[in-house]
Amino acid sequence: MYMDIHKQIPGLTKEAIAGAHKADLAVGKKYGVEYLKYWYDEGTGKAFCLVNAPSKEAAIMVHKEAHGLVADEIIEVKEGS
Repeated sequence: MYMDIHKQIPGLTKEAIAGAHKADLAVGKKYGVEYLKYWYDEGTGKAFCLVNAPSKEAAIMVHKEAHGLVADEIIEVKEGS
């Protein structure tokens, strides 16, 4: 499980990130990757994605192929209460 961080996506909107997430879901099947949730702030252009993936590299490939918005950072995370 990974959390990726996009520090600034120019022109970030609710519609744009929803479209990017939809593209991630479609491409993710090819790599065994599932983008689960995302959070964003239109004002700063920051976005965060929670992804279940076999590796960081697989998560990167999905973003790259789906829309080209590769994360600035990817952190392995574990779920807590």
